[in-house]
Amino acid sequence: MKFFLVLVAVLIGVWLFRSGRQDKVTREKPPAPPPGPQEMVNCPVCGVHFPQADAVSGRNGLYCSDEHRQRAES
Repeated sequence: MKFFLVLVAVLIGVWLFRSGRQDKVTREKPPAPPPGPQEMVNCPVCGVHFPQADAVSGRNGLYCSDEHRQRAES
């Protein structure tokens, strides 16, 4: 019986320590705002629309992949 009471006390202590610590971490870091809309461009080879940040730039414009850039510029 004594062992059971000690075990329960330790488990309650661990639970209180962890729950207080998690609340502190979530209060310190505000959630990041969602990303805003991105500029979309289309590939002159295949016509696929994709974010400008993912574009591969070439001499004749922006492409969806390096393969399409090479195909258009050769």
